Order: sequence, then structure tokens, then C-alpha cells
Amino acid sequence: MLTWTKLLFFLCGALSPALCCDWLRHYRHLSNTTRSLLNVMGGQLTEEACPVYFPNKLYSNIRTAEVESQLVFIRDSLQLILDLYHHDNLSSSTWDADLTEHFLKSVERQLDGVNTCVSTHRAPDRGLRRYYRTLRRTLHRTGSGNASWELIRKETKRHLDQLELLVAFIRSRTPPV
Repeated sequence: MLTWTKLLFFLCGALSPALCCDWLRHYRHLSNTTRSLLNVMGGQLTEEACPVYFPNKLYSNIRTAEVESQLVFIRDSLQLILDLYHHDNLSSSTWDADLTEHFLKSVERQLDGVNTCVSTHRAPDRGLRRYYRTLRRTLHRTGSGNASWELIRKETKRHLDQLELLVAFIRSRTPPV
């Protein structure tokens, strides 16, 4: 019995992280919950264009990376999204406070889940960090008013949509367990 347990641990460690990552099976549900909360915590998303260009190239490039790197990218993206919302006072937004809190807890739950799949503790991709730093500075420069928070919410939705596509891509390349 002990040798089977050792074999199982060895296989989970040696095989692709996605094969042993239970979180991937639950991601769609968690993602839908998070995105629904994001939509209902405020009014309709703003039509205003964000002054910070969306990092489409980062998302394109990560699709060619190994699964471990993709999972790290997802983890870092979720952490950087949380950092955006924790960096300043949300009271200037007109969002429902309870729904906003549930949204942030839902992102934290996703982050906790992906952390079970990632073994590395390397720093986030520089391009990803730079993008979120620029987005945060833009929010700060504009006084962190409601209009700025609405832009952040709109960009967050774009990122959550892209992360869901990335997880679907990972799952399509990974055989079911």
C-alpha cells in the first residue's frame, strides 16, 4: 500500500501540474461566480476607453508556454487584480459594498485554488507587473474617483475573460484524470 502512495505522489510531481490540479475542474464555476459578482456589484460597465492598452500580447505569448508557466501567469494575474482593489480606498466607488466584498473573496478563492497547482514562487512576469502598475498609477493620478474605479472594473472583466480562455486552453491540451 505504501508503494502505491509513493507512486501516486511521484506521478503527481513528475507529470504536468495540470494533471494533478483539481482546481482546473472547478475553475469555470469559480470564474462564472467571480464575473457575475463583478457585473452586479456596479452598474453597467463603462463605455469609456481605458488609457492603458490591454496586454493582448502577454496573453498570446503565454499560450505557447509550458503549463506550469501558464498556471503561474494565472496566479499572478489574480494576485495583481486583488492588489488593484486593495491599493486604494474603494469608498469613492458607487458599488454595492457587500457584493464588492463577495467579489474580492471570490477572486481570493480562485487564487487559493491555483496556488495548489503552482510550486514555484518566482516573481510575476515583468510585462504583467508593468501593466498593472501603470493601471494602478492611472487610477491614482485621476484621484481614484468613481470613473476610475469603473475603468478598473471594466479592465478586470477583460482579464477574467482572458484567464477563463487560458484555462480552457490548458484543459483542452491536458488529458482528463
